Amino acid sequence: MCGRCGIDKKTLERFAPFAFLPLRLAIGAIFFAHGAQKLFGWFGGSGLTQTIANFREYLGIPAFWTVIAVLTEFLGGILVALGAATRPAALGLAMVMLVAIFKVHLLNGFFMNWFGIPGQGHGIEYNLALLAGCVTLILGGAGCLSLDHRFCEHSHSERN
Repeated sequence: MCGRCGIDKKTLERFAPFAFLPLRLAIGAIFFAHGAQKLFGWFGGSGLTQTIANFREYLGIPAFWTVIAVLTEFLGGILVALGAATRPAALGLAMVMLVAIFKVHLLNGFFMNWFGIPGQGHGIEYNLALLAGCVTLILGGAGCLSLDHRFCEHSHSERN
C-alpha cells in the first residue's frame, strides 16, 4: 500500500505501462483537429489557401513552411494518436509549438484570452501545455498500447 495515496503499489505498477495512452490520444486529437482546420477547413477552419495567406501576411511565414507546419499538425496528430513513429511525430509537433509560442503567443503573456477581449491574443499557456505533452512523448515514447510497441516488439523478437 502506498502510504500517501492509499492505493496498492502493485496496482499502480500494473497500470503504469498504459500511462501514455491518454496523453497520446489527447495530444493527437488536438493536433489532428487543428491541422484539419488549417488544411481542409474542417471544424470551422479556413482551409489551406487562407491559412497560407494568413501566415504570410500576419506572421511573415513563407507558404512552404506553412504547408510543412499544417501537414505536421494533421499527420503528426494522427501518428501520435496511433502511437506510430511517436517520437519523430512529437518532435515535429513540439517544433510547431515552439514557433507558435515565439512567433505569436509570447507577446500576449502567459494566460489565454478567456474573456475574448477584442485585440488581445492568447498567451502561451495552452501551447506550453501541448509542448510539455510532446516533450513527454519524445522522452517516454508511445507506451505499450501503440503501433510503435507492437512493431518494436515484433522486430526485436525476430532479431533474437
